[in-house]
Amino acid sequence: MSNSIIQIKGLEKTYITDSERLTILKDLDLDIQEGTKVVIAGESGSGKSTLLNIIGGIDTVTKGSVQAGKWLVNELSEDDISEYRSKFLGLVFQFHYLLKDFTALENVYMPAFMAGVPKKEAEERAIQLLNEVGIGDRIKHLPSQLSGGERQRVAVARSLINNPKVILADEPTGNLDPANAVLIGDILFNMVDKYKATLVLVTHDYKIAAKGDVCYKIVNGKLEKADFGSKK
Repeated sequence: MSNSIIQIKGLEKTYITDSERLTILKDLDLDIQEGTKVVIAGESGSGKSTLLNIIGGIDTVTKGSVQAGKWLVNELSEDDISEYRSKFLGLVFQFHYLLKDFTALENVYMPAFMAGVPKKEAEERAIQLLNEVGIGDRIKHLPSQLSGGERQRVAVARSLINNPKVILADEPTGNLDPANAVLIGDILFNMVDKYKATLVLVTHDYKIAAKGDVCYKIVNGKLEKADFGSKK
C-alpha cells in the first residue's frame, strides 16, 4: 500500500511574456512517500524553486495536479491555501524572513499562536525547539543580534512549530559560509527525523544533496534520479 504524501501528475509551468513563452517544467511526475527526505538539486534557473513554490501554493500550475495530503493544491482558494500552509507545511527559505522587531522566541511561537494555540503552550514549544537547534541561550535576541547561521536555526525551529507533515526548504544554506552550511544542513535533517516529517529540499549544494533519501535533478523540465554520493 502506498504511503504517498505528495503526488504530482503531468505538471507543466509556463511563463508568458510579451516577447516569449517559456516552459520551465513539463509533463513532470513526482511521488513522495511519507517520512522521506527528497532533494532536488541543480543549477539556478532549472525550475527547482518553481517546483517547490508550486507544492507550497506560492506559485500556480499551468497544467497538471498537485495532491498534498488531503489538499488538491492546484484548486485551493486563498483561504484554503492559508489553512494548508498553516496545518500541513513548514517553510524554510534561503533568506530567513524573521520579523525584525520580534525576538527569536516570538518569531518561532507566533505561527502557533496565530493558529489558535494558547500563548503559554506556544512559547513552551518554541523554547523546546530553539533549545533543540542549539540556540536556547539566544531566545531573547532580535534577528539583528544573531549571526546568519543563528537566524537560520530560528527559521528551522519556526518551520516545525505547528507540527507540519511536510517541510519545504528552498536553498536553506545558500547564504551561509561552508561551515555553517554543513551545520544547518545537519540540524535540518536531524530535526526532520526527530519529528517524523517529510522533507522536500531544493539546493545547489551537492554536499547537502547527498544527505537525501531520494535525489533528483531537473533536466529539460523533468525530474531525473541523481546520485550525489555518500550521506556521511
